[in-house]
Amino acid sequence: GLSYTWIFNNNTLYVQEDSRRFVSQETGNLYIAKVEPSDVGNYTCVVTNSKAEQSVRGPPTPLTLRSDGVMGEYEPKIEVRFPETTYAVKGSSVKLECFALGK
Repeated sequence: GLSYTWIFNNNTLYVQEDSRRFVSQETGNLYIAKVEPSDVGNYTCVVTNSKAEQSVRGPPTPLTLRSDGVMGEYEPKIEVRFPETTYAVKGSSVKLECFALGK
């Protein structure tokens, strides 16, 4: 029953998933591909428990742009977090998460 959303710059406008942004509903992580200057700001994760009808907001995490072109700790790799077994009802949809990281 947990779901994850992200707020940008403490506004109630939630970060929209698009071709560059994705929120993992498995880990709550926010992934941004090809960061742009408009992405700079503070991001706050909101975790909602639908069964308890409660939400918790985490601390803001700042995103800044580096001007030196250094990627950081991420070497090229494929990050896969598939569960050992995935069950699905016939005719339903299943979403598996696979991320490519690197320069």
